Amino acid sequence: MIDVQLLEYLEDFISEERKQRFLEVLEDRTKFITVAIEDVFQMHNTSAVIRSCEIFGIQEAHVVEKRFGHTLDKEIAMGAEKWVDVYRYKNTESCISNLREKGYKIIATTPHIDNCLLNDFQVNEKIALFFGTEKEGLSEKVLEQADSFLKIPMVGFTESFNISVSAAIILQNLTSKLKKTDLDWSLTKSEKLAKQLDWTKKSIKSIDAILTRYAQLK
Repeated sequence: MIDVQLLEYLEDFISEERKQRFLEVLEDRTKFITVAIEDVFQMHNTSAVIRSCEIFGIQEAHVVEKRFGHTLDKEIAMGAEKWVDVYRYKNTESCISNLREKGYKIIATTPHIDNCLLNDFQVNEKIALFFGTEKEGLSEKVLEQADSFLKIPMVGFTESFNISVSAAIILQNLTSKLKKTDLDWSLTKSEKLAKQLDWTKKSIKSIDAILTRYAQLK
């Protein structure tokens, strides 16, 4: 259960404009689409993908850090890591297993398989978009377990986009399509309240002292 009284208490420490902004942003947030980033070598690319998730309303991102990574480049992420829930995994298997348990279909993004081009891809169920390393692409584990493949159509000599560019193009396209459907893609009321509380806490500098004071008042 969300402590609504705590939320109301903490909202006195932030501006009315920020409270209203939280409500507006939450109306466009979704967990219907999520993103998984597998062993990306360049830290700034992972951070840029997280930034794109935040911009296009993707609430959750999953990062496999078996070989590379372990931190986000905050200058690239531009604070997006505060507003997006990032889950970390030591291997691809645990990431896929967790997503399947939550009802996601695994979608491998790759320039090498013409299973479905982006313009033809329709979002009609929960999907987890997997993006791979800059040089090697996705692992065989993801390619073997993928329910579908997704490719951005290209007409030039270059084989593929940078991962962060690919993610931005795909997320813009699919979130636009999703919001035109009758699917229940929004966060639930309790999920929105939980994020309101989380974001409000993250907006208060002296939050630990304020939480201690609140506990003493109860």
